[in-house]
Amino acid sequence: MPLMSLPTDSTIALALEDGAGQVDIRGCKVLVVDDNAQNTELVQAYLESLPVEIATAVDGVDAMAQAERFRPDLVLLDVMMPRMSGFEVCQKIKQNPDLRDTVVIMVTALHEVGDFERAVECGCDDFLTKPVNKLELVTRVRSLLRVRVLKRMLEDLKRAR
Repeated sequence: MPLMSLPTDSTIALALEDGAGQVDIRGCKVLVVDDNAQNTELVQAYLESLPVEIATAVDGVDAMAQAERFRPDLVLLDVMMPRMSGFEVCQKIKQNPDLRDTVVIMVTALHEVGDFERAVECGCDDFLTKPVNKLELVTRVRSLLRVRVLKRMLEDLKRAR
């Protein structure tokens, strides 16, 4: 069986970084959603080391508008926000055919089991608790973006057959 060539789009190409064969996340898009400007700025600063494009939103309604316009690969989503909660935003993202593959990480100060269960029911992919640890945030975002890129590559390969 002949080898299929991989897509050449830079956002989904495999890169051999230092010979480690890591998936290249350059060009991926991250949407940071939090109604607290200091939290947003902190998360943006933490993500500076990653080769990603970052957009922000100040509440749930703004998050949906940004998601539809920006088409993020990953959303870091606060739960407790005015106008529309993170739970509602996550559910809307996962129900939208154009956004459903977007990775959603809930970032919350909530610690109740019921809150985590509700997030899972809404389609959340992962959780981070506040205050956010820089290493944990960067590691999870990098890892989940790699999964997102690999999934996109697989879909492209299937379509090419």
